[in-house]
Amino acid sequence: MEILYKRCCGIDVHKNMLIACVFMGVRKKEIRQFGTMTDDILQLTKWLNEVDCEMAAMESTGNYWKPVYNIFEDEEIPIMIVNAQHIKGVPGRKTDVKDAEWIADLVRHGLVKASFIPNREQRELREITRYRQELIEERARELNRIQGVLEGCNLKLGSVLTDISGKSGIAILRAIVSGETDPVILSKFAKGKAKNKLAELQRALKGSIHPHQQLMLKHQLEHIETLSRIIEDLDSDIDEKTESMKKQIQLLDEIPGIGRKSAERLLAEIGTEMEQFKNQSHFSSWAGLVPECKESAGKKMSTRIRKGNKHVKSVLVECARSAIRNKKSYFYSRYQRIAARRGGNRALIAVAHSMLTAIYHVLKDLQPYKELGCDYYSTYNREKSIQRNIRSLERMGVTVVIK
Repeated sequence: MEILYKRCCGIDVHKNMLIACVFMGVRKKEIRQFGTMTDDILQLTKWLNEVDCEMAAMESTGNYWKPVYNIFEDEEIPIMIVNAQHIKGVPGRKTDVKDAEWIADLVRHGLVKASFIPNREQRELREITRYRQELIEERARELNRIQGVLEGCNLKLGSVLTDISGKSGIAILRAIVSGETDPVILSKFAKGKAKNKLAELQRALKGSIHPHQQLMLKHQLEHIETLSRIIEDLDSDIDEKTESMKKQIQLLDEIPGIGRKSAERLLAEIGTEMEQFKNQSHFSSWAGLVPECKESAGKKMSTRIRKGNKHVKSVLVECARSAIRNKKSYFYSRYQRIAARRGGNRALIAVAHSMLTAIYHVLKDLQPYKELGCDYYSTYNREKSIQRNIRSLERMGVTVVIK
């Protein structure tokens, strides 16, 4: 088999140790063990420079690969991160040393593909946007806990107010925490349109509140306020880091279902350059929004979507749910067309895939999104649509005459 790299290194990454195997010739190899402290990793880079290593590779194991990759990047040592599923060894013969040898052997013959690793600026933006999303989800969980405490008090605040985290809901909750239990007085804290529901609020706020529940609500409100303050700080930091992406954010914001926050999350994961993806099919496969290829004996074993970038997938599904609410958009007609045959969940994934295709061309060409309209499928092939409707009427016993 052809040898692409005469001197290459395979690294098996763990929390507290690194196993490195370097091939220095056809049959000559050397294996060393290092720690994961910065000084230990620098010793590894020094050794690789001494042996003139042409390429190093390691699995994308948890977060353990990140410090190694960062130091290798600073030391300008070529390294690739590979998907662990793509380099599985022979079962029953697994040790740390054999794993390092196997990775090095695959790299030597060019049998592994490097995963897409963005530059350091984008990686930093990724970490911040992912952290912000985790805090937003944690705030939603805390609101659900507040709702649970209110239900335990038999306070049906969520049945009257659309959002208990709004101005009216927070004002009423703070009054409850301060010790107020009179439903008439509590209802007076309503603001805006909620003032039109005073009678309903008074009925909903009639319950039994105990001191331990007030204490729980106090800590939960403080937690929500802390999370909201951190999220605001992260928003301002993200705005600074995405200053150079204003044009791309504006273009993505024009696509139905995608807002500014979603555009920031997408650009943090994808980047602004599409050259790293061969085409839109490769891009969709990387995101995990295409069916997996699993066929044996001429039969398809599975058509489930494959694993990909879970962060891109989640934000696109959120955007797809928003896009199908616009009944004048192409995404709505696509959803209705597929949902009737395959169900809502599959249709939602199909809409997310269509949005990803649009994102690819928008970012590649830097051209605004062109809305196809809700009547796209009825006008795309008019004759076929007419014949299909005629056949449906004839099956119901109706005679159709075209003039």
